[in-house]
Parts: sequence; C-alpha cells; structure tokens
Amino acid sequence: MIGERLRRLRKKHGWTAKEVGKRLGIAESTVSGYENGHRSPPLDLLVRFADLYGVSTDYLLGRTDHPAFIGRANTENVRVPEPLWGIMRESLPNEEATFLYEFLNAPHAKRRQVMRYWRFLQLEEEENP
Repeated sequence: MIGERLRRLRKKHGWTAKEVGKRLGIAESTVSGYENGHRSPPLDLLVRFADLYGVSTDYLLGRTDHPAFIGRANTENVRVPEPLWGIMRESLPNEEATFLYEFLNAPHAKRRQVMRYWRFLQLEEEENP
C-alpha cells in the first residue's frame, strides 16, 4: 500500500526516483525499494515523504483514502481547514471529494484551465438546454 501510493504521488508530481531521493537526501535505490515494497520507510522518513507530497501520513499508510494535509502554506495551493474537509468527506462521494482535494491543490495555472472548461460547459448548456 505505502509503495503504491509513494509511486503514484511521485509520478503525479512528475518526478523521477532520483529527484525524490535528492529532495529527501536518500539514494534513488532506496526510493525504488520503498515503492516496490521491498522495504518500508522508517517513521521519520515517512513524515518527510508526506511533507514532500503534501499528504497525510495516514494516507501513505492506507488508513484513509483522502490525502488531505493541513500544513505549510503554499502560495500556489488553496488550503482547506480540516473541519471543512471532514464535512466534505462525509457529504460527498469519494470520487468527488478526491477531485475537489486535487483541484484545490493543483498549481494555479491548472485550476484556471479547469475553471475555463467549466465556464465553457456552462455556456454550452445555456445555448443547448
């Protein structure tokens, strides 16, 4: 579970195992070992992985399917307070809650693209009800 999520998050960020290793101060082979499930990262490194990817350690451990993380402010990302995330997780289907999380944590340029497409769909619906 941990390895699959580490690999998925690395690819989502567009990083190689070598780049992740460099960011964390560990060898590329160590990153690969964690991703392939041959090894498990120690707790301190698990926390550093979570910080790097902007997710909770509970998400990496498979204790939740919601990667929400409330941490360092990132000027490009929107941070939603944990109580609000709790309401969203309880109120929305998993796929929609995950979409909102990913949308809010996407780079500003990508969020703008999604908003433009959404406006396009709204205009299209108005023209063809």
